[in-house]
Amino acid sequence: MKTSIKDNQHNPLDLSQVKSVLFVCLGNICRSPSAEAVFREKAQALQLKLDIDSAGTAAYHQGNPPDPRSIKAGEARGLDFSGMQARKVTDEDFKHFDLILAADDSNLEDLLIRCPANYQHKIKLILSFANEEVGGVTEVPDPYYGGENGFEVVLDLLDASLGSLAQQIKH
Repeated sequence: MKTSIKDNQHNPLDLSQVKSVLFVCLGNICRSPSAEAVFREKAQALQLKLDIDSAGTAAYHQGNPPDPRSIKAGEARGLDFSGMQARKVTDEDFKHFDLILAADDSNLEDLLIRCPANYQHKIKLILSFANEEVGGVTEVPDPYYGGENGFEVVLDLLDASLGSLAQQIKH
């Protein structure tokens, strides 16, 4: 039986056991590297020792750094994007990472289709850890084809959800 997107969001996961987190979007140049940068900052502030990475469901930008607009918006908030390069999700990622967070429903569905059934409980939406601060939004919108403000919106959403996730892992 195939796991649906909505069903998968309610499967229990013991966050106190999380030691590694992978963030996933389509091309791995806007949303997922921004999430990686935000979460690194949140984890460091709470002195969490975690393996944090990002990847894309497609290899459109393989080897490229994050989008310059993501870097500009993130660095203005003190985030570090150094050393990041776009890569595609690998089969090994499903085994290696304790938590795999997708930017939107399409990315989530792509991951669930590809992921072995015994690892599907690890896959969630990035915003599934947000509280009321995100106003009911469940997906991180792709800012790639929009204006500069889209990158700020992405960072605001990530900040709210990933701050909550870091706190939940800590406690």
